Amino acid sequence: MAKKTTLQAAPRLRSGSGKLKQMRREGWLPSVVYGRGVENENLKVDAKTFSELLAHSSSDSILINLDVEGEGVRSVFLKTIQHDPLTGIALHVDFLAVNDKTEITANIPVNLLGVSIGVKAGGILEQYAHTIEITCFPKDLPDMIEKDISHLDDGDSLHIRDLDLPEGVTPTHSEDVVVAHIGKPAALVSEESSGTEEEEAEVPATEQKDEEPAEDAAE
Repeated sequence: MAKKTTLQAAPRLRSGSGKLKQMRREGWLPSVVYGRGVENENLKVDAKTFSELLAHSSSDSILINLDVEGEGVRSVFLKTIQHDPLTGIALHVDFLAVNDKTEITANIPVNLLGVSIGVKAGGILEQYAHTIEITCFPKDLPDMIEKDISHLDDGDSLHIRDLDLPEGVTPTHSEDVVVAHIGKPAALVSEESSGTEEEEAEVPATEQKDEEPAEDAAE
């Protein structure tokens, strides 16, 4: 299960685009905490510390013990990060206040383990879903979902229903969604395609029978 990380925060009194830009220049990241039964509160967290927290996490779906100056510690879930479209730097963060009974929706990475039979035989592993969306309570939130695919042969697929999800974790998408597939190498597909074309070219066209001359209508 996911481990909580402590992050220092402080109340944010300043607002407005100009003041927020100044706050970012000072090394702060503007944020807000909201949730059912909780009054929205504007906060600020250390931008460098937050960046390091993300760098050491397997995904952005993380639980945090937010230690707010003068207020104490509260449990929150990282809900949304607003990034600068050019630099990718975090500009604003939304935290969802949670408790043991808060159902959260998270995107969790899927880590495939082992080398499949099909790949050993020359096939190609095609992973279509590198993360899956799940719902769960905070105590059940996993860091990642791992699955051994060493048994997959050429042409086999791994579906969401095949994943070993922890108890209390439910996928939001259909269980028939394909996570990964063992495909044939492009060269082999090309060879098979060429062989089919050659076979079709070798089949002779059916010769048309000559029409029989019509009999004279009169002697």
